[in-house]
Amino acid sequence: MKDRATGAARAGIGLGSAIAVAVSWSLHKSILWAVIHGVLGWFYVIYYMLTRPGGFFG
Repeated sequence: MKDRATGAARAGIGLGSAIAVAVSWSLHKSILWAVIHGVLGWFYVIYYMLTRPGGFFG
């Protein structure tokens, strides 16, 4: 039996990319940066968490 992807997964957008775009948009309010960070996905999410006060440990 084949797994069927739906919604964003079918479009090729992963969870890391979605989080990266949301964080980028809230920080920069720029579509260009949101696209760049969306491509980087989890790398940007981890970078953001490491470089912000509170980071992993709140």
